[in-house]
Amino acid sequence: MSSLSSTETTQTAIRQYNELIQEQQQLAQKISEFEMDRHEHQLVEETLTPLDPSRRAYRLVGEVLVERTVEEVLPSVKKNLDNIDTTIMMMKKKLQESAKEAAEVKTKYNLQTEPAR
Repeated sequence: MSSLSSTETTQTAIRQYNELIQEQQQLAQKISEFEMDRHEHQLVEETLTPLDPSRRAYRLVGEVLVERTVEEVLPSVKKNLDNIDTTIMMMKKKLQESAKEAAEVKTKYNLQTEPAR
């Protein structure tokens, strides 16, 4: 009976470890997507900053292209960039926590994994 419960515990640990690894992969993918968005926002900010504030600028809101001025668009681009940076930082922290938890599970249950290829 004790070996059965040990086997169940090991299977539970393996399942938990695999879920943590999958969560890490998803977080890494999302971070990558946000990094691309951040880069795009930085390019827009660099492009708009030297322009005349009264110059026309177009902004995509949903699926609608809206005409504004640089003065109106630039603050929202900067705010979005700050929000993206904050989100990336939070996701990286969550990724580190998940990696730490996976390492703890792996060590606690002495799980063996294949080396990355």
